[in-house]
Amino acid sequence: MSGWIMLIVSVVAAVVAVEVVRRVLRSRLIGEKWVLAGPLVRRCTWPGFATAAVVTAYTAYEPEMALSSVGRLVYRGLSLAMIGCVTWLVIQAAFAVTDVVLERLITVEGEGNRRARRIRTQITLVRRVASAVIIVVALGAMLFTFPQVQALGAGLLASAGIAGVVVGIAAQSTLGNMLAGLQLAFSDALRLDDVVVVKGEWGRIEELSLTYVVLRLWDERRLVLPVSYFTANPFENWTRHSSRVIGHVIFIVDWSVPVEELRTELYRALREHPLWDQKDWTLQVTDTLPNGLLELRALMSAADSASAWDLKCDIREHMVTFVRDRYPEALPRFRVETPPPSATVPGTLTGLMGAGLISRGLGGDPGERDGSAERDGDQPDPV
Repeated sequence: MSGWIMLIVSVVAAVVAVEVVRRVLRSRLIGEKWVLAGPLVRRCTWPGFATAAVVTAYTAYEPEMALSSVGRLVYRGLSLAMIGCVTWLVIQAAFAVTDVVLERLITVEGEGNRRARRIRTQITLVRRVASAVIIVVALGAMLFTFPQVQALGAGLLASAGIAGVVVGIAAQSTLGNMLAGLQLAFSDALRLDDVVVVKGEWGRIEELSLTYVVLRLWDERRLVLPVSYFTANPFENWTRHSSRVIGHVIFIVDWSVPVEELRTELYRALREHPLWDQKDWTLQVTDTLPNGLLELRALMSAADSASAWDLKCDIREHMVTFVRDRYPEALPRFRVETPPPSATVPGTLTGLMGAGLISRGLGGDPGERDGSAERDGDQPDPV
């Protein structure tokens, strides 16, 4: 009985020690100066409690306590739990360390944003691969705690090659996706937060794992695709080399529009807009349309695609208001050209003459016109 009491006291002491460490890390003295303190507390609190309790219980467990069948079962359970808790703690500690790096990379803007997103993608995938490897090793260690498995260990190692071939054939698509994920991450073809167009859908890469890619569309929908899709099919990557994007706005106006005044107003509006990166802009007449209107295209650059979208909408609204208020005659209008009044008007004398129904002039009296009509209609036979 004294052994069990000592075990319980040891476990409680270990849990209290972890709580003391947690409070120290959360204090102002340590928490504000050590950037790793916050992620460690957030990630490792519960794994730390579990690992401290299980490891202490396993260490304090005396051999004579495992003489009975229940004692041996408890000892075996503690050994398995210790391996599981240590694995949990190691994975969470690794995630806490990488969280610090990822949080710093998120805040990088400007020219370093592309490189920061590439490193974020690679770190995210590498830590997932490392977590999978650690879990597999932990499961193997758990299995080898059983004497029956230890006896079969040599045979299992000998047949590992055959088993690997069988598993590779059975999980060919899964392994292909995993290799495709690593290829995308380390070839810099696709990164987290990249702006892409896939299957006609515009969105950002929200999640990139070893098996699938989550694309967050502009309307907050999520398009989930296998990683192998991006290695086997073409797609548009708007931020491949830089996050900077050039947007365009199309205006359809009348030919009477003063293009130079619109160009001046566009430049003035861009200079006052906070989303313009002060680099590229232009206003050009790009086409003359068959319906008698002009097509004007305004180009403007922004730091990223989200800023470019907002900038385009604001400039479009501003220019529409400017044209409507200053040059209303330049608003789009469709011209319909009607032919002049016809010389042939049915039901009038002029129309009859134009149709050839009255062959003579209007001079002379009506009698002559009637007589001539009779002679024309009924001439006598020649003698």
